[in-house]
Amino acid sequence: MELDLNSDENKRSINFYGGGLGAIIPFLVFVGGVITIALSGAPDERGFWPVLILALAVGLGLAKDRKAYSETVIEGMSNKIVMIMITAWILASTIGILMQITGFVDALIWISAELNLYGGSFAIATFVICCIVSLSTGSSFATILICAPLLYPTGGQLGVHLPTLAGAIIGGATVGDFIAPVSDTTIVSALSQKAEMGATVKSRVKYILPVALLALLAYGLSAGVATNQFDKGSWVVEGDPSGLPMLLVPALIIFLFLKGKHLFIGLLTGLMFGIALGLALGLLPIDKLISLDLENFTAKSFIIDGINRAVGISFFTILLMGLVATLKASGLINRLVDYASIRSKTKRQSEYWITGAISAAVLLTTHSAVAILMVSEFANKTGEKMGLSNTRRANLLSLVACTFPFLLPYFIPVILMTNMSHSGEEFGVPSVTPLEIGLFNFVSWGLLVMVILVVIFGYGRKEKAKPNE
Repeated sequence: MELDLNSDENKRSINFYGGGLGAIIPFLVFVGGVITIALSGAPDERGFWPVLILALAVGLGLAKDRKAYSETVIEGMSNKIVMIMITAWILASTIGILMQITGFVDALIWISAELNLYGGSFAIATFVICCIVSLSTGSSFATILICAPLLYPTGGQLGVHLPTLAGAIIGGATVGDFIAPVSDTTIVSALSQKAEMGATVKSRVKYILPVALLALLAYGLSAGVATNQFDKGSWVVEGDPSGLPMLLVPALIIFLFLKGKHLFIGLLTGLMFGIALGLALGLLPIDKLISLDLENFTAKSFIIDGINRAVGISFFTILLMGLVATLKASGLINRLVDYASIRSKTKRQSEYWITGAISAAVLLTTHSAVAILMVSEFANKTGEKMGLSNTRRANLLSLVACTFPFLLPYFIPVILMTNMSHSGEEFGVPSVTPLEIGLFNFVSWGLLVMVILVVIFGYGRKEKAKPNE
């Protein structure tokens, strides 16, 4: 699938009062507001909507041509790849809920209970379960929302070190975010660099596998050395093996993507197969599929719940893409491309520039997919000049995009995990802080080390693009 990212909002020119500083000020307002709200305990990404509206208003006030600014914002919001991402979030979120209500996570927990896992072994099992769920759903958010309310209170009562336990959950979520074919990070990095999806996923194994194995060891050692004050309590999730056949759903989706099928085909086919399988096995009650409340003129369905779950991040992305479009239209990114092109004399130097640009974009936008889109043209031009393959560029973007958002306390995944840790309070298990969660996310720390190995020492630089890329 190819996407034209050079849409009208990239060709339009906007001048700001204050020049380049005027173009940056709305982003400074956004980042400052997000950090303030996040550290104050924002419930989810919806808490950032007002900040984005304020940032857009500040940009409107600084723009010399307000009509051009307004049109650029709207065109940025309606970018084709934004619609692709929203479609992916809706379908992936719906699949995530389907896997939850059909007992998939309970089946994984049953396996852990059968193996009599406690303490460090439970932390390892938690990490493995969350890896499987994130690879199945392609969503770090869905993984945290599904797994944390079950695994965090259980692990807490079994004596698992709480920061390690929370780190294992978000660490497993990070694995799927980086390599799952249905992950927004995988999708946007591959499509923005015109890389073939199956080849991109395959090429990432050499990055994530050593990181995941080392993280697995680190979680076991960390939980084994440190324990909390809780003993095994009366509330323990034992699980149920009946949901194990639902593993066929993510297996089918991954198979379709590796065969090069369209994103929409893979996700929708997987959802329809999952519904049919759940109904056939009696795991999906018909009233969960659709039920009508005639008195209140409403309908209920897990599909509706899946769409509702995607609303927060979808509107956050729409508003943020409008803001990003204004920065592109200011010409700052084009000047950065020209500057980097002049100074990039080797593949290593071009990778330095791409890595630096995506790092700045992630920190500036607080959103992995939007950050990748923000620097996609830059990565294309800078990388192509020095012969970097499509998959190599896509992997550089995703490596960085899966590092900072899962470590820093003002990013949504960390905020979400912090809020989910409150699920243990009713069982006497205290919550953990955003700083603790980031500190014990050994996967993202491992990816940060991998970035250094990739850029400085050239690990994986021999990746070749396929002819159809």
